[in-house]
Amino acid sequence: MHTFVRRHRRFFLAIALAGLALRLFFFFHFRTITDDSRVYADFASNWLQHGVYGQTELGQIVPSDSRLPGYPAFLAVLFGLFGTSSFNAVLSTQILLDILTCFIISDLARRVVSERAACIAFVLACLCPFLANYSAAALTESLEVLFTALALDLAVVGLESFESPVRFSWMAWAGCGAAIGAGILLRPDGGILLAGVMLYVAFASWKRWRQGGKLAAIAQAGMIAAFCALAPLVLWTLRNFYTLHHFQPLAPRYANETDELTPRGFNRWVKTWLVDYVSVEEIYWNVPGEKVDATKLPNRAFDWQVQRDRTLALIADYNQSQEMTPELDRRFGELAAERIRTHPARYYIVLPLARIADMWMRPRTEIMPPDPRWWEFNDERRSSLITVMWGIVNLAYVIAACVAIFYRGSRVRYLGLLLTFVLLRSAFLGTLENPETRYTLECYPVVIVLAAALDWKGQKSEASQPGIL
Repeated sequence: MHTFVRRHRRFFLAIALAGLALRLFFFFHFRTITDDSRVYADFASNWLQHGVYGQTELGQIVPSDSRLPGYPAFLAVLFGLFGTSSFNAVLSTQILLDILTCFIISDLARRVVSERAACIAFVLACLCPFLANYSAAALTESLEVLFTALALDLAVVGLESFESPVRFSWMAWAGCGAAIGAGILLRPDGGILLAGVMLYVAFASWKRWRQGGKLAAIAQAGMIAAFCALAPLVLWTLRNFYTLHHFQPLAPRYANETDELTPRGFNRWVKTWLVDYVSVEEIYWNVPGEKVDATKLPNRAFDWQVQRDRTLALIADYNQSQEMTPELDRRFGELAAERIRTHPARYYIVLPLARIADMWMRPRTEIMPPDPRWWEFNDERRSSLITVMWGIVNLAYVIAACVAIFYRGSRVRYLGLLLTFVLLRSAFLGTLENPETRYTLECYPVVIVLAAALDWKGQKSEASQPGIL
């Protein structure tokens, strides 16, 4: 990649500067510090200043495992260098790392498609407003995308080594596993990439076995990657066992403390009807602590009038205190069980697919100013029009990637690896109660590479010779 960039240094410099300018625009105009950002910062500050990985509660630092240590460690390093709660340093670093991500995506495109596609991918990555947007947000997404792209690129390097007479590259597989491990330490769903890589390696092993080849090298590659990915979790699990006295290899499903009530009944009820992000903001995030406006519930939240009356009465009971008690949670769970028994296909198939579609197709404006009900054009028409344009850009990326998969002019090596990860992650996201579009952002390195592979002239790519897949 270094030689390739040097040959086209003017091109890469110009596009990188354009990408930097776009990210600085978001930094100065849409700098985002959320409640989650402050939670991560609290972990980082306590860890840095007091040596305790925990949250501040009533003036006391309480050890916790509600957040994985990856992002707090990143913050702690920068806070140590530039001062506690120096979010400007954090976002500036993320912006530079996001430009690095663009180079990695370009290298991935070069390896699986062609040098021409690598240049296109670099443009699409640098000028992607969604990657740029989250580089100016103190959240895990920007780093998660970086490690996802790096892991996929190194996996391709490792797969390429199987096709040469030289011994396979164990360093590439170790690096792939380490990148996946870093992603897991940022967010527990980073393990989906490990599952995707392992499935592809298993399939490659089976295919090589069918062709009479040896399995030792491929099996060894899979074990190296898995070991390097999971090794950091051993220390985290031991810390949780000895400090908190329970077994927790990742983080709690709902980022809750051990003694904190998890409203599983309410969450299950939400999953019987919620498919779009607007309901996440208006209903799901309000519980507990804020009133629920029952008029915001869509018609699909009720199957018949009697059930509607029960639901509204249950919400009215919650609104009296805005607390989710075990009794209220049980009643929500009973309501959810009734709805699931009535329409099991809707709960297990239709709604998950609808949530996946919403996360992929909705304009990615959840941390931007537009009203979540932008399509109603009620308040600021200009803001709604900008959101529509945002949605068109997102559709352009996604549609171009989808077309490239089937268009005969596109040639993508190791396509199975890329698609396995995207499909697994999408399937997982369909099981969530809160369909937030940012959860598909980790798939954007694949989207960009596939979009760059689209060749309307039907020219064969320089990397079009078949590999393991």
